Amino acid sequence: MTDVPLTRIADALERMAPAPQSAPDFADADGFVWHVDPDRLEPVAHINRVDINLLVGVDRSRDTLLQNTRQFAAGLPANNALLWGARGMGKSSLVKAVHAQVLSEGLVLKIVELQREDLPSVARLLNLLRGRSERFLLYCDDLSFSHDDQHYKSLKAVLDGGIEGRPDNVVFYATSNRRHLMPRDMIENERSSSINPSEAVEEKVSLSDRFGLWLGFHPCSQDEYLEMIRGYCAAHGVEIDEDTLWAEAIEWQATRGARSGRVAWQFFVDLAGRNGVSLPT
Repeated sequence: MTDVPLTRIADALERMAPAPQSAPDFADADGFVWHVDPDRLEPVAHINRVDINLLVGVDRSRDTLLQNTRQFAAGLPANNALLWGARGMGKSSLVKAVHAQVLSEGLVLKIVELQREDLPSVARLLNLLRGRSERFLLYCDDLSFSHDDQHYKSLKAVLDGGIEGRPDNVVFYATSNRRHLMPRDMIENERSSSINPSEAVEEKVSLSDRFGLWLGFHPCSQDEYLEMIRGYCAAHGVEIDEDTLWAEAIEWQATRGARSGRVAWQFFVDLAGRNGVSLPT
């Protein structure tokens, strides 16, 4: 039997599992998205975000996160941050707006978006970023874990870093609708059915404790909802009298059965379209 040349075996293995690409030129963009199969960081030419001054009702969270991010970008100690709470209240918008604000102040900071399903690859991503001169804000949106989800173990590589520790040039921000990153009924079920209830959920619940900053987001009031819409109108030059704005905005909120920053923006998009005003994409 003829031996298969080693080069052919190597080529076949490479096709099955392509080698990870080297780090990109980080000067090309301020934002990157992490992909796997193969591992790579793809630059984002235009980051989708709103101006930080248009985020209403989150003043304390805004100021806290902005100061933490400034410290990190300046090479000073900073905490990982968990932004949790009501849907549509600007958690992910705030992360991107804070990044833009820090850049506008002359500090250099790269934002890298990581999908929750790619958490098992996070150690490889950290190895790619470790030791570089740039500073990186690693960001995961809508982070949560189900009963049999083991991805939370990979997240500890970001928060704790294992033996090597988290790279000094990386900070991690996550958004979640859940304070403990897992459903409350799941916590109670595991506590009630486990032989050792205290240990059943400790590992998962304690994961959120590893974030140095917890920033809560709560449903907005009607006044804040209207203030958001007025801010969008002023920023984009949409003119409408106050009585009409109030009536239409309240009706929109009622038809949606919810009131949040996201609902305010969706109403404004409709309003701008009806008034012939184009919005930046």
